Amino acid sequence: MISVNIHEAKTKLSSLLSLVETKNEHITICRSGTPIAEITPFKKKKRTSVKPSLKPLEVKGDLTAPSSGDWNV
Repeated sequence: MISVNIHEAKTKLSSLLSLVETKNEHITICRSGTPIAEITPFKKKKRTSVKPSLKPLEVKGDLTAPSSGDWNV
């Protein structure tokens, strides 16, 4: 874990983020020696695949007929 003061964090933010991204480093930002924030790697959630439903679809009425404008089914 790396600790830096606010000024150093502002001036070296890009390089600190690079360390977090590439080396999974945890960085603590301090004010007057007191920790106030932490930069940690973002944990990506695993994606679960969603399988489509294969249930048959029931259609009522004639789909080729002109619409009457009445959408109450």
